[in-house]
Amino acid sequence: MAFESLSDKLQNIFKNLRSKGRLTEADVKASLKEVKMALLEADVSFKVVKQFMKAVQERAVGQDVLNGLNPGQMVIKIVNEEMVNLMGAETTEIALQPAGEITVLMMMGLQGAGKTTTTAKIAGKLKSKGRKPLLVACDIYRPAAIQQLQINGDKQGVEVFSMGDKNKPVNIAKAAIEHASKNGHNVVILDTAGRLHVDEDMMNELIEIKENVTVNQSLLVVDAMTGQDAVNVASMFDEKIGIDGVILTKLDGDTRGGAALSIRAVTGKPILYIGMGEKLSDLEQFYPDRMASRILGMGDVLTLIEKVQNDIDEDKAREMERKLRKAEFGFDDYLEQMQQIKKMGGLSDLLGMIPGMGAQMKNIDEVVDDKAMSRVEAMILSMTPQERSNPSVLNPSRKKRIADGAGVNISEVNRLVKQFEQGKKMMKQLPGMMGGKMGGKRGKFRLPF
Repeated sequence: MAFESLSDKLQNIFKNLRSKGRLTEADVKASLKEVKMALLEADVSFKVVKQFMKAVQERAVGQDVLNGLNPGQMVIKIVNEEMVNLMGAETTEIALQPAGEITVLMMMGLQGAGKTTTTAKIAGKLKSKGRKPLLVACDIYRPAAIQQLQINGDKQGVEVFSMGDKNKPVNIAKAAIEHASKNGHNVVILDTAGRLHVDEDMMNELIEIKENVTVNQSLLVVDAMTGQDAVNVASMFDEKIGIDGVILTKLDGDTRGGAALSIRAVTGKPILYIGMGEKLSDLEQFYPDRMASRILGMGDVLTLIEKVQNDIDEDKAREMERKLRKAEFGFDDYLEQMQQIKKMGGLSDLLGMIPGMGAQMKNIDEVVDDKAMSRVEAMILSMTPQERSNPSVLNPSRKKRIADGAGVNISEVNRLVKQFEQGKKMMKQLPGMMGGKMGGKRGKFRLPF
């Protein structure tokens, strides 16, 4: 999970701060020194860390903080606010022309950063906002780049403009804009070529496109897992081409997170979106305040609510609520709820957005093991329709067949059935549980589990 190591270290530092009723200036400075080391180990730029720590220390050693009712909490609040300032303070959207005009977006980045996939993700986001985007295949060098864009465009329901790999990218861009004008497209997204490293040919090609086509926004896609290199790449692109915004990919991986904390401060350019997975839906708007909350282990309830509201079908949620109240749900319903969770990024991601859960995650690994969820899914899919709707028919021979079909031990099938029956019993004992704040007409926010 992104920022896991940094988040753990910061939470331990703050836990020690909270445990002290009164703080001395020496306590604050010692804690901030640990914060500084944690940021450097997360690959945050040294200059950025230096500026950040100066701003925090100037505020944190003031008399109002040291003599306050809860000085530890005040220090955490200051770190949070300065972290938000570091990442941009305000959320920035892609700047689009009025709907009647064409907005041209030029996507840039090195090979391997996920640029082509991100280009299709952006198209899907804009389509969902009522725009009519056109994807343009300007990468004529990488094998299968055009095909990859076409496949992703089809999945998003967005047209892809291509002239093969024998035409110059600048000519493809010109022809695409003409095509967009004739066919009612109001956003043209140019998927340009990447290289293994920044080189003169790449830069000249991008400069030529910008000189011959009115590019409204130049967007750079960078791989968060490359840490400080991502910041260096962003600086070079901005210096030579000019960038209007950054999209960080692979933030779901084992990344130290330094790029997210450094790019805005080093380049002055905003982070627009963050890629949280391979699926075309795995692209989130970047909110500096929410990211700071995640890093500091304070959760991200707003994003969690948005995920639920966007991904959960209200009618299905009401029907599930009815079945849960009456304990009528079967394994098919159980499977559907798991698939909804996977659609939203997995149970561990969702729990990580709940305040206070970050620090507890390590103690409940077996509960939020997404691989275990996949095994459960395999077991349910190995059942017959009758077995899914009426688990009481599951005798030992049926359970063995299910275990063999799912490639698991029969003890896992027994455990699944037992947990399922216990869940039904619990719901019978708590008939009003789903009718309170989480359901009914009084609130639309429902978790799918």
